[in-house]
Amino acid sequence: MSLISNTPKPPYYAVIFTSTRSEGDNGYGKMANRMVELAQEQAGFLGVESAREEVGITVSYWADLDSIKNWKANAEHLQAQKMGRQSWYESFRVRISKVERDYGI
Repeated sequence: MSLISNTPKPPYYAVIFTSTRSEGDNGYGKMANRMVELAQEQAGFLGVESAREEVGITVSYWADLDSIKNWKANAEHLQAQKMGRQSWYESFRVRISKVERDYGI
């Protein structure tokens, strides 16, 4: 899998999840991998990019707002969100943006 998602021609949407982690893994790595697998199965999913150092940033790409809404409401994803609030994150922020231009090499 490429580190940079091969997204379609805009417009599409990006969900930007920025976080700072709590100490220890506590099952985080396994769940993070599962969430990528599960997201890839969702209608409207276009790709994901992630980096983690002092601040973690994961950007997932979606065809439309309904696809994002359905992903947020996925039962397994809801459980991961709950665990994140309880165990994995000191802080986080979710931002949803419409991508209007996309270019690169």
